[in-house]
Amino acid sequence: MRVVVIPVKSLSRAKSRLARELTPLERGALTLAMLEDVLDAALEVPGWETWVVSPEEAVLEIAARRGAFPVPETRPPLLAAIRQAERLALERGADALAVLPGDVSLVTTDALLAALRTLGPVVLARSGDGVGTSFLLRRPPRAIPARFGADSFRRHVELAAERGLPVSVIDRPELSFDLDAPDDILTLLETGRRGRTRDVCLEMDLAARLRAHA
Repeated sequence: MRVVVIPVKSLSRAKSRLARELTPLERGALTLAMLEDVLDAALEVPGWETWVVSPEEAVLEIAARRGAFPVPETRPPLLAAIRQAERLALERGADALAVLPGDVSLVTTDALLAALRTLGPVVLARSGDGVGTSFLLRRPPRAIPARFGADSFRRHVELAAERGLPVSVIDRPELSFDLDAPDDILTLLETGRRGRTRDVCLEMDLAARLRAHA
């Protein structure tokens, strides 16, 4: 059994770096749109289960409706939610666990397949800022501890080295882009990539609003 787990924060806490530009309701709508786009990619991957872990009922309802396995988060923050998914995956006999954040909204099935088919006990994708981790695959699920947060890419590499495990790094822009800041919205719109995230950004006229705010 192999699992892709998508962690999603509560809508009230999501995308806090956009709080000056977007209302709480708008940030929630954007978060749900990104989740839908990530699910579009993950659910098409053959041979892997897709789980969504979140404290948010709306997020879990979307996951269940789309055919993913909803995992109610028992306690925050992100690392605790990932550890919860690890425990459940091990209980169910999983031999591989991938973590794909719910805001990697440009991800495609092809890019995700390439990452999941990459050999090695630890597979990483570096986030757009160059220091974070936007994808983590471990075989087995606790080959190294998950360390999402500041400077997480370096920490994951060091943890693998401490355990004598090789690290494979996949360089795909679809996996490195995570939408966190106002400029990321403009970048997403400039790509022309179709999806629910783009639709929501256009519906809220975010390009014009962000430029005016700047």
